[in-house]
Amino acid sequence: MVDPRLDRLVEQLRGGGIDRRTFLVRASALGMSAFAAGAALRSAGVAAQDASPSPMASPSPGASPAVGGELTPETLGQAGIQHNADTSGGTVKLISSWPMTGASEQIGNDSVAAVELALEVYGGAAGGFAVDYEFLDDGIAANNGAWDATREAENATRAVNDADCMVYLATYNSGAAEAAIPITNEAGLAMISPANTALRLTKEHPTNPEGYPDVLYPSGTRNYMRPVPADDIQGSASANWAYNTKEAQSVFILHDNQTYGLGVAQIFNDTYLELGGEVLGFEPFDPQAPDYQALMTRIAALGPAMIYLGAIVNLNASKLLQDMRAVMPAGEVTFMGPDGLINQSFVDAAGDAAEGAYITFAGLPADALDGTGAVWFETMQERLGHVPDAYAAYSFEIAVVSIQAIDQVGAKDRAQILDAMFNTSEFRGLIGTWSFTETGDTDATTMSLNIVKDGAITFQEDIAPSQ
Repeated sequence: MVDPRLDRLVEQLRGGGIDRRTFLVRASALGMSAFAAGAALRSAGVAAQDASPSPMASPSPGASPAVGGELTPETLGQAGIQHNADTSGGTVKLISSWPMTGASEQIGNDSVAAVELALEVYGGAAGGFAVDYEFLDDGIAANNGAWDATREAENATRAVNDADCMVYLATYNSGAAEAAIPITNEAGLAMISPANTALRLTKEHPTNPEGYPDVLYPSGTRNYMRPVPADDIQGSASANWAYNTKEAQSVFILHDNQTYGLGVAQIFNDTYLELGGEVLGFEPFDPQAPDYQALMTRIAALGPAMIYLGAIVNLNASKLLQDMRAVMPAGEVTFMGPDGLINQSFVDAAGDAAEGAYITFAGLPADALDGTGAVWFETMQERLGHVPDAYAAYSFEIAVVSIQAIDQVGAKDRAQILDAMFNTSEFRGLIGTWSFTETGDTDATTMSLNIVKDGAITFQEDIAPSQ
């Protein structure tokens, strides 16, 4: 073996210091292929077929044919793009921006780890350049780590002014994207988000503020993309499930009055009404309120079958759920929320009140992935010591899109790299195969329903928008 760290791993395995599965996980993290790992196991006196599958090995039979079985440049992304691991051309950079403290600590840090894993898979190189990565925090500790518009604008400006930066991996929150997109758009810098779902960022819709989304693109040319389905799918699918599957005949809708929370709540509201449901109320809540007992007592008097909350975890959503459950038990009133709540910090802060809560997600949660997604999940879980945040898979995805575009262009040219990214087609990702549309949206429509069970967010089923 060339790498002395791999030699040490073999010695640890021989001496009983680590088991076979740990060996395979650590070896794959160091870049060892499945074939080489098997050879190393045999040299250590361990039958490769007796070992647990390597995170870089093929999945079990029956995995989705749309997804590969290894984390390699050959099995990820678009087929036919040659990976150039040479670094003699100098340095290019990826810069990310998402909240990384407070309630968003796991969200941001797991996404950073996902980008770092993607760079390891590609050897920290692309298109003849070394690829550096810088991660920025657009959250502020004073607001439980929630995103801050001024901070995000500063981060976007920093990326634009860095001549090495070819792609801006941002943002997590849709409201933050509104601050960043015009800045990156004027500079012609590609911006790609792992988590933004607000409709107004890319699509025309009757619920949009006047002029959206065009006001976000002063250059007249789109530079923003997202591989995550937008809220026209999530809001509609949620309402369809609530009314037709859960058979909740009435709902009270609350939202945080932000771009994301209000937007997804509005789509839910409109779809639910179209289906024949009764909306007993649609109003914002105050994220700064010390408690919501009076609000929940007022809502309880109306007798809703469900409360739908359009919000992000940072804005006191857990406290709101606690106070809801104080007057409306889980067996009597259903709680449902969108993907802004699909993280463990929301569940932990709400405690027992979170049990039975339904949370939707644009795609499949990390532990429900198969094929390459399952390989990625095992690798990430081993590294992090916990189940990775749901959106970390999309963070890995956008890093691969960016790296492949640099490989495809082979030049330090923002305009060409943006064009290559926007034309991403038949991308073999962790969640399936997808392409970007003319608006920079994914053509994927997978939406999942999850429930909090025994303190964990647990996948239930795929759900679909109303027809």
